[in-house]
Formats: sequence, structure tokens, C-alpha cells
Amino acid sequence: MAHAHQKTDLHTVDFQVDPVVLELGQRFVDAGHELSLVGGPVRDLFLGRTSPDLDFTTDATPDQTVALIKKWADNFWEIGRAFGTIGMRKAGFQIEITTYRAEAYDPESRKPVVAFGSSLTDDLLRRDFTINAMALRLPSMELVDPFGGVRDLHASVLATPGAPEASFSDDPLRMMRAARFASQLGVAVRDDVRVAMTRMAERISIISAERVRDELVKLVCGRHPRVGIDLLVDTGLAEFVLPEVSALRLESDEHHRHKDVYQHSLQVLEQAAALETDSDGAVPGPDFVLRFAALMHDVGKPATRRFEPGGAVSFRHHDMVGAKLTTKRMKTLRFDNDTIKAVARLVELHMRFYGYGDAGWTDSAVRRYVTDAGPLLERLHRLTRSDVTTRNQRKADRLSFAYDDLESRIAALREQESLDAVRPDLNGAEIMALLDLKPGPVVGRAYKFLLEERMENGPLDPADAESRLRAWWAGQPEADAANASVSPESPASPADVESSPTEESK
Repeated sequence: MAHAHQKTDLHTVDFQVDPVVLELGQRFVDAGHELSLVGGPVRDLFLGRTSPDLDFTTDATPDQTVALIKKWADNFWEIGRAFGTIGMRKAGFQIEITTYRAEAYDPESRKPVVAFGSSLTDDLLRRDFTINAMALRLPSMELVDPFGGVRDLHASVLATPGAPEASFSDDPLRMMRAARFASQLGVAVRDDVRVAMTRMAERISIISAERVRDELVKLVCGRHPRVGIDLLVDTGLAEFVLPEVSALRLESDEHHRHKDVYQHSLQVLEQAAALETDSDGAVPGPDFVLRFAALMHDVGKPATRRFEPGGAVSFRHHDMVGAKLTTKRMKTLRFDNDTIKAVARLVELHMRFYGYGDAGWTDSAVRRYVTDAGPLLERLHRLTRSDVTTRNQRKADRLSFAYDDLESRIAALREQESLDAVRPDLNGAEIMALLDLKPGPVVGRAYKFLLEERMENGPLDPADAESRLRAWWAGQPEADAANASVSPESPASPADVESSPTEESK
């Protein structure tokens, strides 16, 4: 690694960069151009972090950049050429080199209008936040920090290089990025930035759903997701990005007859994140599916709130309503179908456990719980445990002990049965052979019957399963029809007798 000490009025930083960075810088300087490491990679040097993704800025045009790197890079691509960006791979690094530029959004357009610049300082001015508006000139390793990025990083403050209104007008997605950095880095947003986000929140609507989604995922998976979500809600951005979460604030009524559902949801999000395991565990963190389900688990409450006689408040079926609202929101944000189904299923199942501690469950109910959760079971365990935010320690302990008991019963049944893949004791081919059926809906009904038997009674031996299947089949209308048409013992109808020749009449 290459080293350089950069003294500032705040501290001394020991910058360590890979030799490939200095080698690339030397190539540009030898050709009469400037090259600087810029943005996140520079910020991360101060945070003691490294990344395989490196961003550079230069006064060279895209054509000049290609000429300098095409034989040096392992491979390169020009997908971002229209924006002044050339991408490449070298020695395991993914590298982007972008020509100095000024970038602005047309007020009614999602696409930026690009103009190339000629100054590093001007290029840094157009970047999103001061902590990302620092550069290291190469190969000299000179720190360029015209807008106080080091100062703000040490103060844990998020500020813009210029007026925040101008920055967010250039790219409204930067308002989402502010919330994302608040989550990832734990930084506080400066007051003028917060005010601008509030005034300009509606402008996020011109940004594509995919870009908003990507920032939201990074926010939810950050170290401080509660801070990021709270910033979205407080500034009004959530009204356009996650209105269902903003609506949770309406659940706090003036008589305080039930808990603040919005704050409860943020606490559940925090607690779910804390229950994630590392990469060797059952739910490696950060896990977006678990975290987003925790955030969205109660979004069905505003639509289902009812004030009962005596002052009680109910939210009947808010789990089902919430699952539908979650699905709709995630589709709007262009999430993939598998992620949508997983999050919505957790929202739908999050209430299933309640009542277990009071009434207890049969083995059949435990099997159904595991089967309905399927591959989401470990996440459901964590979501259900996280959903306890009561200050009543006795109630919290009771719920915790009850869930401990449920998990113990699941483990015990797993020892006795193939609980992770509950299937009927006879498969479709065996059902068709026994009942002399062809593929069709009747086979599906028979399969469902045996699955119910498996759920209720646990594993059956083949003879018992066959006996139960035949008893069920005897009561089906198709069985009666089949017997009437093919059984040689069926009595003949009068018409059959009259029209069929007898042996004597032949």
C-alpha cells in the first residue's frame, strides 16, 4: 500500500491507497491531464474503510480517458460516456473515471442535462454533500477540501457544498441520499438541509422508482435505519416514498388509549435489526426483507382502526390489510416479485403467534405455522420477538417465554418429523395409481386431503395413508360416477335389460 500524510488543522490522516491508484494517476499526469480520487472513497479513507469501487474525476475528455486506459485496464466499458463516465476493471477494482462536469435537472425531467467543466473545485461544488466533495490529487496525494468536508465529517454533520436548494434542484434524489447517509453514517442533517428537504419534498416525484428504491434499500440496511426513516417522515419525503409509514403517525389519538404505532414500528425495526445474525447465522445481516417487514408490519392499522364500546381500540385484520398495502407499495417501487412476496408474507403472518401463550396450540397448529412460514421461518421468529415493545415487563416476559416454548416445540417436532417440508404421505403418482385416476383437479383434491391429514396427525405409514385416502374417495361424487360406469357388479337399468340380448335369444 502507498502512504501519504496529510496535515490539517483538525488531525493527521495516514492515507493508504492501493498502488493501482497511484499508477493510474501517473498515467494521466504523464499525458498532461489531472486525475483525482474523489467522493466516497476519499470519505472512507477518513473512516478507515476501503472499497473495491473507486471513483475518479479528471479534466480529460471521455475520448482521452479511453485512449489512456484501454491497454492498461483489464477491461473497460463506455455505457456512461454520455455523462462523461468511462468504467473499467483493474486488479480486482471496479473503477469509474468521470470528466469534470456541471450537472442539472430540468424541472420536469428525470434525466440530467450534462455539461463538462474544466475545474476540480467547480466539479466538487456540484457534488451532493461536503463529506463527498473531497478529492485526493494523484499521484501527489494532495487533499483538496474546499467546502469543509473533513470538518463536517468529524462533526458528524451532513451539509451541502453550496445552497441545499440548488443541490436538490440539480438532483432531487440527493434528498433520499441525505436520509441514507443519516442511516449509514449516523450523521445529523444540518438545519438548512432539513429545511430544503421539507420545502422540496414533492420534487422527489420526478425521480424514477428504481433509483428511489435503491436508496431506500441502502437506508433500511444502514447501521441506524430508524434515524433515516424518521428523517424521511419528518421532512415529508415519506409522503411520496412511503406514505403508509407516514400514516402511522395518525394512530396516536388524543386520549392516548393505545401506543404510538409509528414509534412502535421504528422500535420494532431497530429490534429486528439487532436480532440479525452474522454471515454464519440463520439470518445474515443486514437483511432487507426482515427489516422492511418490521417497518411495514402495522401499516394496515390506519385502515382498520375501530373504537370499541368502553374506549378500547381494535385493528382487526390489520395484518391482512397491511400485507396488501405492502405489496402495492413495493410494486410501485419496482421491487422484484420474490422480495415483495417475502416481505408481504411476513407482514401477513406477524400476528399468527399471538394467543399461543393463552390457549396453547395443538401439534397440528405448530405444523401449520412452520409450513405457512416456509423458508421465512427464521425471519418470522425474529419479527415476532421484535414486535414486543411493551414497557410492562411481566407481559414482555410472558410473551418471550411463550415464544421460547413455541420454538422448543418446533424443534421437538423437527426431531420426529420432516417439518421443514411437510408433504402428504402419498405423492401424486401414488394417488393416481391407487384410485385409477388421470391427472386433473380430482388428484389435487386428494393431495390436499392427505396434506390435511398429515398436518393434523403427523406422519402416517403407507397402509394407514392408503386406507384414509380410500375412505375419503368413497365419499366423492367422482367415485360414485366411476363405479356406476365401470363396476361389473352394478345392477343394470331396466333399459339395459330390455335392449341387451340374452344368451337364450342369440
